[in-house]
Amino acid sequence: MYIKRKLEDKILKYLETPEIIAVLGPRQCGKTTLLKKIFSGLKKAVFVSFEDKNVLNMFNRNIEDFVKLYVRGNRYLFIDEFQYSKNGGKRLKYIFDSEKIKIFITGSSAIDLTIQATRYLVGRIFIFNLFPLDFSEFLSYKNVALNRIYSELNPGFLSKKNVTVGNEIKQKLAREFEEYSIFGGYPRVILARDEAEKKEVLKNIYNTFFLREVRDVLGLIDDYKLGKLIKALAFQAGNLVEYRELSQISEFTYPTLKKYLNFLEKTYIVGLVKPFYKNKRTEIVKNPKVYFFDSGLRNAIVNDFRKFEDRNDMGQVLENAVFSQLVKAGYDLNYWRNKRKSEVDFILNLADGKKTALEVKNLLKNDQSKSIAEFERTYGGIEVILLFASISNNFQKSSGRKAFPVYFI
Repeated sequence: MYIKRKLEDKILKYLETPEIIAVLGPRQCGKTTLLKKIFSGLKKAVFVSFEDKNVLNMFNRNIEDFVKLYVRGNRYLFIDEFQYSKNGGKRLKYIFDSEKIKIFITGSSAIDLTIQATRYLVGRIFIFNLFPLDFSEFLSYKNVALNRIYSELNPGFLSKKNVTVGNEIKQKLAREFEEYSIFGGYPRVILARDEAEKKEVLKNIYNTFFLREVRDVLGLIDDYKLGKLIKALAFQAGNLVEYRELSQISEFTYPTLKKYLNFLEKTYIVGLVKPFYKNKRTEIVKNPKVYFFDSGLRNAIVNDFRKFEDRNDMGQVLENAVFSQLVKAGYDLNYWRNKRKSEVDFILNLADGKKTALEVKNLLKNDQSKSIAEFERTYGGIEVILLFASISNNFQKSSGRKAFPVYFI
């Protein structure tokens, strides 16, 4: 079954522009399925994959034959798994400059595209990221009627509209968001029949990452060290990266550790959120916070799929799910923390130059917070919004801050 992705309509707007369309994202997030859906609606189009060694070898060794066989006579060229061509940018530029054809490519790693290809394709390429499904896309498969209600009622936490949802709808949305937070948004996971199959699919996705990205892209033989690093990061999700501790756990030197953290970002496993600061003496200015792009993959790595009520890391899981939603929505993120350990989870850098702060809460007892109060004293012009999983029965509101259910992102 095809789950409609929001990126599809965005790409279709650029169908007749000359630029190459590159769709990047983690393995098994739906890139091939998305491009095949677009491909199926076009005439005079050809679809090839660089997983086919014969096609890849022709592209690498005899570009003229590749052009004759796959390019001429067509209006659209789709190349899946483009990252397998180590020096593909120069050849793609040749096709772009010499042939009048619209080109689409996919890649599961941003490393080769950004380093090898982009220098040849400046001014010739539009790059889009496709992540695992966001909550709305998740709902579109799980419960069409609920997604319709959610889409109509969801104003977004930056809107000035009031959210008016009945208790039964709130409870249904909360249950669905809990499942989404625990098992994540990989399409194959969502299509699985039961929890056992979901767990097996996530395990497979993780193993495939090591088989394909780690060995094919890095050529890494001692990948057990990287495995230890990823597991340590999973336990630290939502916390500051402690380089010395991670070096000891993984056995990587500091320069090697930095290299592999960059690799994990470029292959869409983890995201590193940098601090927001103005005063170097009183605020954290260097250490990033680490999150996983998919919370289901994070939970698979620590082998913990328990419900929220049974977890002692519910805050981490919830915060990671919010991070995932914010990234998929295209927000540029920081966090804030001072040296007294007061912290605000996310600082959003908005398109108009303004900033908004977000604090994620498991249980909202009141809208007061020592950390938030300290942040507001320092940055009084930045609005703080609370996102909560549930509200205490004796909740007290006094500050006038906006507060939204965590699924309204």
